Amino acid sequence: MKTINIIILSLLLPVLAHAQNYKSTESYIRFFSEAPLENIEAVNKDAVSAFNGKTGEIAFSIPIVGFQFEKSLMQEHFNENYLESGKYPTATFKGKINGYDPKETGFQDANATGKMKIHGVEKNVEIKGQLKVDGDKVTIKSVFPIKIADYDIEIPKVVFYNIAEVVEVTVNFEYAKN
Repeated sequence: MKTINIIILSLLLPVLAHAQNYKSTESYIRFFSEAPLENIEAVNKDAVSAFNGKTGEIAFSIPIVGFQFEKSLMQEHFNENYLESGKYPTATFKGKINGYDPKETGFQDANATGKMKIHGVEKNVEIKGQLKVDGDKVTIKSVFPIKIADYDIEIPKVVFYNIAEVVEVTVNFEYAKN
């Protein structure tokens, strides 16, 4: 699965043939749904990403089946009924990070604009986050909301109170020079 993500990522960012290119060495993607009857959380550490420090271009690919839940039944419903991972195996983002100084040390605020694709639906998004350049390493962090209806993810009325209409997504990537 990781090989497939690397291939997808290489197709997403063909411009990464210049200096100051970084590839992810670690990833942490979390989504959290706070609902009246039950909170739902899943973590994925299988995402891959590339970042061009010179241009700010960034892309990442998240394998949907990589999300791990506390309860196996939740994971099964997530993959089969909601995200349909067999039909839509990855979520992707391709865009540009703006508002950072590559020479500044410590975390600094930045924002990414680009196209997020989930469940086969692509949307223009702006995501606020933080970026840290430390020698040959870069860290990117963000927490942002996703409205599931925007990506044509249907929640049956029977479980409406179990799943929030807006989920919180946390994205952390650690990069090393390519």
